[in-house]
Amino acid sequence: MKKSQTSKPKRITQSKWEFIKQHRMLYYMLLPGLILTLVFKYFPMYGILLAFKDYNPLRGIMGSEWVGVENFVQFIDSPNFSMLLENTLKISIYGLILGFFPPILLALSLNHLISTKWKKRFQLILYAPNFISLVIVVGMLFMFLAADGPINGFIETITGSRITFMTDPNYFRTLYILSGIWQGMGWASVLYTATLANVSQDLIDAAHMDGANILYRIWYIDLPALRPIMVIQFILSVGGIMNVGYEKAFLMQTSMNLPVSEIISTYVYKVGLQMGDYGYSTAVGLFNTVINIILLLTVNAVANKVGSEDAAL
Repeated sequence: MKKSQTSKPKRITQSKWEFIKQHRMLYYMLLPGLILTLVFKYFPMYGILLAFKDYNPLRGIMGSEWVGVENFVQFIDSPNFSMLLENTLKISIYGLILGFFPPILLALSLNHLISTKWKKRFQLILYAPNFISLVIVVGMLFMFLAADGPINGFIETITGSRITFMTDPNYFRTLYILSGIWQGMGWASVLYTATLANVSQDLIDAAHMDGANILYRIWYIDLPALRPIMVIQFILSVGGIMNVGYEKAFLMQTSMNLPVSEIISTYVYKVGLQMGDYGYSTAVGLFNTVINIILLLTVNAVANKVGSEDAAL
């Protein structure tokens, strides 16, 4: 009995090494991606220690004084905390609510175009904005919405007055979200379009034979096929709800709209890189990341629970 018990783990280990040896080319192909992930994703996590230290560049990370959660307390107690959190959440939540469905509607519309020729043309036009630099997009906003720009010229001919779009705080979130939807809607619909292309043709033919119109086909065939992708995309979107990119917000900032355009990411950039307070800025960024992780785990758990209940039904 002892001999058989000791030989079994050896056989399992040997079979694993044989499997790896047999598929070694696949592991060689995996190696570059693994190295890049370690170098650019995991090794930089060492810098998280800055959030718990009063960082001094002359002493280095390990030589700097340990202050614990003092940087986090300082951020939460600061007068900017409520403003930064409110601005970040409003832009993220409004952007999620308003920007989640347009790619789905676009994919459904393209899927029901009869002409394949026009479908490809529309796809090319709608995908193009995704490849425009954010700097150019913001430059276009400043150019078209300037006080002496073409849009204000049109508004003046109708109302007799001009609107300061880029300096009025009331328009910042609207312009930020709508321009983001315009830029990313076409590219975001690619995944949904590919999913609809794989819908069984038998279901579509059966729907035609039963006399189902477009709305019925969308409700009973297309949307059930898109549902798993929609859930995954929603989970990913909620997981990054606090990750509002600082580039666009920073480029659109003016001294007039700062009360609504200052978000956590732009604050981290200014405090860390411009003011040189690396420990405090790292703490603020880590706080932002922790909130993202909590939201991601919560939404994922809720989605799994709802999915299991639907499967049981």
